[in-house]
Amino acid sequence: MATLRIGTSGWNYPTGKGTWNGIFYPHPEDRQRGFDELSFYAERFNAVEVNSTFYGQPRANVTLGWAKRTPPDFEFAVKMFQKFTHPAMSVDPGPITQADVDAFKGGLDPLAAAGKLGPVLVQFPSSFQRSPEAVAYLEWLMQTFADYALAIELRHRTWSDTAETMQILDAHQAAWVQIDEPKFSSSIRQDLVGGGAEIYYLRLHGRNAAQWWDHAESEDRYNYLYAKEELAPIAGAVRDVRAMVKKAYLFLNNHFSAQSVANAVTLKKMLDEPLTRRMPEELVERFPDLAGIVPTLPRARLL
Repeated sequence: MATLRIGTSGWNYPTGKGTWNGIFYPHPEDRQRGFDELSFYAERFNAVEVNSTFYGQPRANVTLGWAKRTPPDFEFAVKMFQKFTHPAMSVDPGPITQADVDAFKGGLDPLAAAGKLGPVLVQFPSSFQRSPEAVAYLEWLMQTFADYALAIELRHRTWSDTAETMQILDAHQAAWVQIDEPKFSSSIRQDLVGGGAEIYYLRLHGRNAAQWWDHAESEDRYNYLYAKEELAPIAGAVRDVRAMVKKAYLFLNNHFSAQSVANAVTLKKMLDEPLTRRMPEELVERFPDLAGIVPTLPRARLL
């Protein structure tokens, strides 16, 4: 049975309507001296997907701090810097250089040395459609970062309309990221099974179709709470997959108002994963279905 890691996409959401403060974390004014969000999160989940490395190259001094603030068996799945996957929106425009590659790898070194580096998430936008040039670039990227466990997220339907995609990813032992999201005519089609890699990687983005493309703030896209009835077939698919891989990763990206935290807890329960620590009363009050799943921790005792 594969090792299963369930967590959320990111752990720090301090601002906006969908902040986690007052739900999963205390309000800043209520925090005890020395309270650390990452440490608190890592006591309750065994993995997290890092979003910040998409917006800027990882820095070794920062990732070393992450390693020091988390338990020995904790893992970080790290999203690849946007210059490699979203060149049009990159904060560092221009051609990709060896210095770009070295900077990304160097930023991951402390996590790798600590045994806490999970897969590198290579998230392409929906505009990245299959073509001979796109296939060639994807193969170059997988070869360039072949020393890492790679999870490739492709969102356009042209990639799932051919068996060649699976063959390419399998040849590099890269996991084909399975994604749950609103489906449009151009959206990728998947069966949640994945490919022939030794790892399985599933991302749940929510199903807020109405605000997926039309939203006032980017966080509104992820304002969605999965019902237990929606999570049940997903949990069933993961049970089947666990017998075929060495490690399975599930990350919830419906982060608005800590809905991802609530759904991650529910999935852990469905998949018989241990719930090792108490959860804040405010989280259970916001999501009453958790009342029968986890014991609560009064705010004054948050450590």
